[in-house]
Amino acid sequence: MIYILSGFIFGALIPYMARRFSKFMPATMAYALYRLVAPVKTVSKQKRLANGRYQTLMQKYIMRSVGWGVICSALSIAFHLCLPSDLLIALLWILLLLYEIDERMFLLPDLLTVPLLIIGFLFASTLAPDSSLSPFSPAFQSALGALAGYMLPVIASLVMVKKHPDAFGGGDIKLLSAVGAWIGFEYVPILLLATCILFGLFCLAKRQRAGAFGPSIVIATIGLVFFIYLV
Repeated sequence: MIYILSGFIFGALIPYMARRFSKFMPATMAYALYRLVAPVKTVSKQKRLANGRYQTLMQKYIMRSVGWGVICSALSIAFHLCLPSDLLIALLWILLLLYEIDERMFLLPDLLTVPLLIIGFLFASTLAPDSSLSPFSPAFQSALGALAGYMLPVIASLVMVKKHPDAFGGGDIKLLSAVGAWIGFEYVPILLLATCILFGLFCLAKRQRAGAFGPSIVIATIGLVFFIYLV
């Protein structure tokens, strides 16, 4: 029950946290943490209540919060029941928040990707199960995974730089590196392939040639984590 409830609460807060990020990013990590706790209020409560457009936006915001709450709650209980460590729920929650932020403002802040990388190393080196029984890597393989997650998209960007100079953004590369620390070296190429396929499908569905790459990384990572442990 606690996983369902905590997942719903965190998920419901995702649109709020993403909205806060959109108001002060890019920023230093210290300033970002400060503004998350002490947000800048630009419109008075009376003006907000009198604005009809604000009321409509608020209704959409509430519905989006409920939707994220349901998704995060369902995935949290699935992670708890199907995966060997509840620390993987931290991976899930950070990924879902990054999805919303990148979808909203085309940015993957270091405030989230750097801790995700660090927690991935801790998971691999101290909390991951025995590597002989688990597909997740010990510390050395985790480091190789982080390196591969960084270098492979950089190399791909060099190949495509003439025609597609913005193929991989800096935040995308950092997120791939952070995920690589969690899943290990051998699964990074699969992650990249799945991410590119998903991104292509999203572009076709939206009839656009470019867009946020982070959501594709997030969905591919969640699917790959389940695949690693359940297949």
